[in-house]
Amino acid sequence: MAHQTDVLICGSGSAGICAAVWLARTGINFRILDKRSGPMKLGQADGVQCRTVEVFESFGVAEDLLREAYHVLEVAFWSSDCAGKIVRTGRTADTQPGLSHQPHVILNQARLNGILLDLMHRFNGQKVEYGFFVKEVRVDCAAALRMDTYPVTVTTEKDGVEEVFEAKYVLGCDGAHSSLRRSLGYKMIGDSTDAVWGVMDIYPRTNFPDIRKKATIRSDAGNLLIIPREGGSLVRFYMELPKGTVAKNVKLEDLHRTAKRIFQQYTLDIAGTFWWSAYSIGQRLVDHFSKDNRVFLTGDACHTHSPKAGQGMNVSLQDGYNIGWKLTAVLKGQARPEILETYNLERQKVAADLIDFDRSFMKLFSQKISQTNVSAAAQHFNEQFIKSGRYTSGLTTKYGDSLITSSRRSKQGLAGDLVVGMRFPSAQVVRFCDSRAVQLVTALAADGRWRIVVFAGDIRVPVNAIRLDKLAKFLASPSGPVTRFTAPNSDIDSFIEPIVVLHGERSQMEQELIPEYFWPVTGPWQMRDLHKVFVDDESYNSGHGKAYERYGVDVSEGAIAVVRPDQYVSLVTAVDDHDAIGDFFEDFALPRKSTIVDT
Repeated sequence: MAHQTDVLICGSGSAGICAAVWLARTGINFRILDKRSGPMKLGQADGVQCRTVEVFESFGVAEDLLREAYHVLEVAFWSSDCAGKIVRTGRTADTQPGLSHQPHVILNQARLNGILLDLMHRFNGQKVEYGFFVKEVRVDCAAALRMDTYPVTVTTEKDGVEEVFEAKYVLGCDGAHSSLRRSLGYKMIGDSTDAVWGVMDIYPRTNFPDIRKKATIRSDAGNLLIIPREGGSLVRFYMELPKGTVAKNVKLEDLHRTAKRIFQQYTLDIAGTFWWSAYSIGQRLVDHFSKDNRVFLTGDACHTHSPKAGQGMNVSLQDGYNIGWKLTAVLKGQARPEILETYNLERQKVAADLIDFDRSFMKLFSQKISQTNVSAAAQHFNEQFIKSGRYTSGLTTKYGDSLITSSRRSKQGLAGDLVVGMRFPSAQVVRFCDSRAVQLVTALAADGRWRIVVFAGDIRVPVNAIRLDKLAKFLASPSGPVTRFTAPNSDIDSFIEPIVVLHGERSQMEQELIPEYFWPVTGPWQMRDLHKVFVDDESYNSGHGKAYERYGVDVSEGAIAVVRPDQYVSLVTAVDDHDAIGDFFEDFALPRKSTIVDT
């Protein structure tokens, strides 16, 4: 007899676990299978970009990650000089100021996954089921047109025994050699180069001065990238091996010898090697990301590339972050199934951009040093590396227009730095109810809710107060989106939550000036929630008073930003443009006044 589940996740890598956290947090019925015998003990990925740390923050577990990780704060550039010695040619901040309030860090993928697995278990007591190998995936195309069916059949094998699962949706998160992808007949399109790189995690004894910094060395003897690891001793080396090297023939001694040769005048004694590998560079992209809007490929199952830019685990995890909240919204009857089509639209472009970036990044690393102008060549490399920092931090992703992202309806000029289609950046503000200085993005937790962030200006000014009051009445009215799309007997903020950011002297404002809609009665104790109102105020409690400036919002005009559950901006409009807000939600949200059984 087949096992039935709403969502079947095949593979417990970063993408699969991240999607599972969404489902577990919001009460969706799912199962997560993996062909391995147990949890990952040693992951090969280690770079955790700023955006990924923001994702962990949205789940409430960034502190665990930051406490254990190595924080990458500075990059040092080294290159051969005319005499053949390596010299430092520059330094720069690893993450340029203002890109993110979170840092770029290094932490082993196994530990990273472990944090998410623990979180998943805390939400619903669920664990990964190991030892399941996917043999076949079939989709009943006719049944897939109806929401009340389980149209996807997945045949697996565990300990020589065949087990069958029937699911409404399936996520293929089973890696570069995905058996689920092969069963669908999908192909990885791309190529590989002759370039071979070696990587090793070592305990180095050396007098090289930047061994505990991220550093690049471009020398006549080869190129090397240094990534310090967590714990204070371990260091990862990526190094380009000589032309003509065959990856499968590489020995550990080859990597040790190459590293020592690149270090030139500095000593390098390798006390121990924790892990090593050699690989040829290749970039590939799957020809289809999904099938019948029921099966979705994520992570390495749909895009592979070199590890040098530290993107693989991060982009994979954000694939899961993207599809997880959308499946939740559909299965809870909050949104039309058509929003799932945006997974292809959004993540396929991200993957294609990643492949293009990886090619250019590898070309930059492999360029030979000009012997005619060593200084200029080094300067060019440093500048291009710095330019790539915005991309490698994970902050350049911009989603195109769709059911859930609308630049067409937006008045972008009202908040020039809240770019429609990009993630909502943070700014420090003061929470009105308790005077605590906080990052605004902490109000946008990953719990499945949409946010309407209202920049109302100074409500001691009558015109601003009247405008905010009219907005409150619209949102709470029978024809407004909050009332129309919130489930009966649910808290008024359970689907669309208002967040208000005021401006001015907080000490001169009173709670009664704020319409009651923005501090509603909610929760098991039916108490007033006073935590939705913030003030852009410069005061003794660390408010900077720069949030409106940060977002490009005029204090006298104000603005509204509609923010998706994954913290991406969907709409920017005027505080009094009620129609734009209502029309936006009408496009994809399902009215909840009729009886809908949640899954």
